[in-house]
Amino acid sequence: MTTKPAPTDVPVHDLIAGRWSPRAYSNQPVSREQLHAVLEAARWAPSSYNLQPWRFMVFDRTTDEVSFKKAFDTLVPFNQGWNVNSPVLICVTAHTLTSKGEINRCAPYDAGAAALSLVLQAHALGLAAHQMSGFDVNAFRKAFAVPDDVEVIAMISLGHYGDIDKLDPVLREREKAVRTRVPLGDIAFAGAWKKAF
Repeated sequence: MTTKPAPTDVPVHDLIAGRWSPRAYSNQPVSREQLHAVLEAARWAPSSYNLQPWRFMVFDRTTDEVSFKKAFDTLVPFNQGWNVNSPVLICVTAHTLTSKGEINRCAPYDAGAAALSLVLQAHALGLAAHQMSGFDVNAFRKAFAVPDDVEVIAMISLGHYGDIDKLDPVLREREKAVRTRVPLGDIAFAGAWKKAF
């Protein structure tokens, strides 16, 4: 299953409506050109004061199995299970300080914007991307000597779509389920807190 469009209330761009987070990957490698394209899309994301605090650590199983395995080992067991064929893991991090040594409170927000640019570009290329919080941040930090002023935020698995029938039954059902979101009135307010848009 490579398409799973969102049932939006009003039309939105196909790139946004079509992006979803699959769990079935093939073990086909992601090309260097494709990796470069998703990272270039992330590079051009907007950021507060144009500080560009995001940093992406890329782990490509086909070019560096040892580093990939170290990153993979930090995933929680559940995420390891369905990422067994994933050829690429990308860790999203952000510098938390400005060049003046002040706290950049927008760093995680900006890194999130860059990560979204990355996954939208992946979708545009026909690749599957799944963002995860389920990994051991401290183990990752230790394994890769991430500096203290860098926040380790999320992991993204990236690859080609795989056969959902190879997933365990519970995940197979999740993969086939209709996509849902909370109602717009619960997330968008008009002029006052909790006054539904």
